[in-house]
Amino acid sequence: MGRKIPATIVTGFLGAGKTTLIRGLIERARGRKLALVINEFGDLAVDGDLLRGCGNPRCTDEDIFELANGCICCTVADDFLPTIRAILDRPEPPDHIVIETSGLALPGPLIQAFDWPEVRTRVAVDGVIAVIDGPAVAEGRFADDPDRALRAADQTMEHENPLQELYEDQLACADLALLNKADLMTADAMESVSGQVRGNVRQGARVIPTANGAIDAEILLGLAAADGRAAPAPHAEHDHDEFESFHLLLPEIAAPEELGLRLRSVMAEHDVLRVKGFASVAGKEMRLVVQGVGARMRHYYDRPWKAGEPRETRLVIIGMAELDRNAIAAALGS
Repeated sequence: MGRKIPATIVTGFLGAGKTTLIRGLIERARGRKLALVINEFGDLAVDGDLLRGCGNPRCTDEDIFELANGCICCTVADDFLPTIRAILDRPEPPDHIVIETSGLALPGPLIQAFDWPEVRTRVAVDGVIAVIDGPAVAEGRFADDPDRALRAADQTMEHENPLQELYEDQLACADLALLNKADLMTADAMESVSGQVRGNVRQGARVIPTANGAIDAEILLGLAAADGRAAPAPHAEHDHDEFESFHLLLPEIAAPEELGLRLRSVMAEHDVLRVKGFASVAGKEMRLVVQGVGARMRHYYDRPWKAGEPRETRLVIIGMAELDRNAIAAALGS
């Protein structure tokens, strides 16, 4: 790619493990100076906060660029391209750019954006990595309904499975698919999901099982896929009216387990796809990170609360459209 700076696009549905993957990538960057472009669905910047202070002196807070528009693929000209130009025009440009899309974004429009005149002479797509939530695929969360063939034949019928369409589009653009959370799957489930994923990725794409997104940076960076990549076909209008997000401010919690039980109940009773955020636990000086997808909840303490930082619990709730916000807020004690 000559003088061009390589860029890696990390895609994958909500809760697949993209941020965990990138955090590990920062820690194992082997001297590379990285610039990170983080896109989130929701107005609480959880992912960017989790990536700060990862211990790589060549990837500072100033190297993290956050786009909280919910769908980077729909705002290429307004948000993405100006951000890329700002990165390229810095006094010390990065060795590599890593772009984390929101879980509801399509990578195709981003790939096309690298052909824009002001970008294509200075940066090129090194590869597209799709992070797959293996247990979610095994549970059938992205499985299509029996009426898909009928809808495909009748273009006047409404497509009612946006999760399936996102899943297929993200895989179709991937140069490398990481079948994540492999440690939570049985051997039979792994074999079944691997076959399904291989049936959806494009020819030549690799499928690798991972746990907690742990994989060598040399595998993720340096794919040099731009040389053999055909330009993606223009995509139909991408409608996010099927999804929505909002955030809740909650009181300090007594214990992580108590919050986890309430969140599991909410996710089971409402069309909630993803929960993430931070919590303040009574008697604890550490901030609690809360992550939830499907029926699985995860929490851990990541750092002490900073001086002057409000000790409060803030959660982003992401789900299908027309969530009952009042009922969810009441169930969580907001």
